[in-house]
Amino acid sequence: MKYDYLIVGSGLYGATVAHEAKKAGKTVLVVEKRPHIAGNVYTEEIGKIYVHKYGAHIFHTNHTEVWNFLRQFATFNRFTNSPVANYKGELYSLPFNMYTFNKMWGVVTPKEAMEKIEEQKAEAGITEPKNLEEQAISLVGRDIFEKLVKGYTEKQWGRDCKELPAFIIKRLPVRFTFDNNYFNARYQGIPVGGYTKMVENMLEGIEVRLNTDYLEQKRELDALAEKIIYTGPIDAYFGYQLGYLQYRSVRFETEQLEIPNFQGNAAVNYTDRETPWTRIIEHKWFEFGKDKEGNDIPNTIISREYVVKEGKYLKPTILGTVITNLMKERFPDIVDMGFTADMESHLDEVEEGKRDWKEVLSTFYESFQKELTDAENALEGERIKIPAEVTEEKCDVCGANMVVKSGRFGRFLACPNY
Repeated sequence: MKYDYLIVGSGLYGATVAHEAKKAGKTVLVVEKRPHIAGNVYTEEIGKIYVHKYGAHIFHTNHTEVWNFLRQFATFNRFTNSPVANYKGELYSLPFNMYTFNKMWGVVTPKEAMEKIEEQKAEAGITEPKNLEEQAISLVGRDIFEKLVKGYTEKQWGRDCKELPAFIIKRLPVRFTFDNNYFNARYQGIPVGGYTKMVENMLEGIEVRLNTDYLEQKRELDALAEKIIYTGPIDAYFGYQLGYLQYRSVRFETEQLEIPNFQGNAAVNYTDRETPWTRIIEHKWFEFGKDKEGNDIPNTIISREYVVKEGKYLKPTILGTVITNLMKERFPDIVDMGFTADMESHLDEVEEGKRDWKEVLSTFYESFQKELTDAENALEGERIKIPAEVTEEKCDVCGANMVVKSGRFGRFLACPNY
């Protein structure tokens, strides 16, 4: 039997496409590398608590169509994301709002809070923010930056806030109200009984093969379907021919505790630089501390999150530098921080229902298509040379310094005289 679609990955994207394809009368096979479905939203029931194994996921959207689609497969609770910031034992409300400003400065009105921020902004001499630190101070003042932004951000990115672009923090919610809801979305919640059950319902009647590594069996699996939809890492798909994308990953340290309440909130961010974890999730509060029968759960489960980095910084590769320079030359309006910031704003407006996504994509693609065609014509038949990287190791034959070259199967050590 040949399937109409082979879908690689059973996360939300893969499950949605699989469901819609089946609904349209197509035959579908889903393959999943992990031993379970649901991708990164996978939730595992441990002692009546649904644990978010790959980090907290709070569903939110402004689109009624999306909300109604998912409600076919799950009942959503009324969970509202209201994280707390812990700075060396001092607790503050997130997102930054009047509770935060009152705790920090003792102000009680929005006018007083705004005046305090403007005062600290003026003291710092900031007119046009040039980096993340200046942007943060211009948004919430130096005190909040130092206590609630600086350490947390530097743990996340592994570098000083002065070295990070301003646009990273422009999406930070700042409110001069007493609203503790982190998201502005019209719809918000978590599937009762966890995400795994919801995805299982989405995949009902569809063949799913777990523990199946598509890239290891690509030829055999490709032969099974007319069309392939791949939802995994893009660098792995191309066999790392252009090197590894430097994803920033998160490590979770999960602990079961025989107490009813560890921190009283689903998420607490640790914003000082010295605490090694970025936040602690207490999973039971995603469902208000109740089991599926509505009874109080007597124990709890927490997960500490750590950012995993190789060394202090993410370092660019030679290949990455060559490609970046080429992209900057051919697509100067796109490989630009201003473009990224503007596009994020446009996508925020799409999420808020203020702009149509088709119009945003159409506007972008109109100019991008011309630049892409020009680049293809200019580079046709041209080979991009990757400079060899000289090492300290000597060639056994001629004594020359060995170099690192790049080939179709990755980087390798070679003699420059060979």
